[in-house]
Amino acid sequence: MTRMTSSGVPTPAMTVASAVSSDGTTIAFRELGDRAARPLVLIHGWAQSSACWGPELLAELATRYHVVAMDLRGHGHSTVADEGYDSPAQWADDVEAVLDAAGIGDGAGAVLLGWSYGGIVVSDYLASRGEGRVAGIVLCGAVTSISRSAGGAVGPAMIEATSNGAFDERPGKAVAALAGFGTAMMHSGDGTSGQRIFGLSLATPPAVRQKMLTRRVDNDDTLRGLTIPALVIHGEHDGVVLPSAGRANAEMIPGGRYVGFSESAHAPFLEETPTFLAELDAFTAEL
Repeated sequence: MTRMTSSGVPTPAMTVASAVSSDGTTIAFRELGDRAARPLVLIHGWAQSSACWGPELLAELATRYHVVAMDLRGHGHSTVADEGYDSPAQWADDVEAVLDAAGIGDGAGAVLLGWSYGGIVVSDYLASRGEGRVAGIVLCGAVTSISRSAGGAVGPAMIEATSNGAFDERPGKAVAALAGFGTAMMHSGDGTSGQRIFGLSLATPPAVRQKMLTRRVDNDDTLRGLTIPALVIHGEHDGVVLPSAGRANAEMIPGGRYVGFSESAHAPFLEETPTFLAELDAFTAEL
């Protein structure tokens, strides 16, 4: 019997695989869809995992793309490495290891989609490895720098969480600090998705949450030098990463296109899924 998602889409076969990065860290990823289709590489945000996208969205994407959803180091099923969180080159190596393992080589025409902190990882990869495997990028509620760059502007929900115990090892303290962060993730959407995102934040080790944010990186020059198309999606109610960051990133990328989602906060792909899919489909159709 074929299983269906709540939206009526057949549940696709999914492989949970792994790759070994340059420093020996195991990077896990979910793989769905037809390998002959255009690769869509999903890179999640701070204190999340590949589970953040949800089964319904992954199923929808798998009807269109060769979907590869990676777990960043220290997150999900990937190894909790001691180091590497402050190295742009290491992040690039992690992504490249997953691309290699998923058979996404030069000329593959992949689309890299970075959500939130995933925008930094996408930028790190392009800065180090270039555009050879990539036909376009999508930045969703994303920052691209941790610096004074306008493309790294975070909102009050992020500032409050990281100032009030998000890195604390005491469960009560961390839960309290991350509760507002979790609530701020979504303006609309369903409660199940909201709770999943909140749970993933708590499941990420406190030390990893902290190490992810102690680095300093500025990818402005990388964005200004891109020659591939870029779609920038941002929720207009986002209090985690300010919409101004999305607009700044779109302005820095030559030909970058900004789309504001009027009913979304930080997770437009969950809050306005049909619109998100339509924008993604239109973008990839032009590549």
